Amino acid sequence: MGRWLIGIGLVLVVLGLIWPWLARLGLGRLPGDIAIQREGFHFYFPVTTSLLVSVVVSLLLWLFFRR
Repeated sequence: MGRWLIGIGLVLVVLGLIWPWLARLGLGRLPGDIAIQREGFHFYFPVTTSLLVSVVVSLLLWLFFRR
């Protein structure tokens, strides 16, 4: 369990470091993401980005753990 938590932490650190380059690719501003901007208020919910990341991670885990 400890190794998993360390691994997940390392993955999050790596994603945080490469996030500026991912933003240049358009990840995080896809059609379907909800962004509301008003005076003094900003709300952003990345629906499509979350679904895309979920599918990619699920496929990678499935490929990694299949026997």
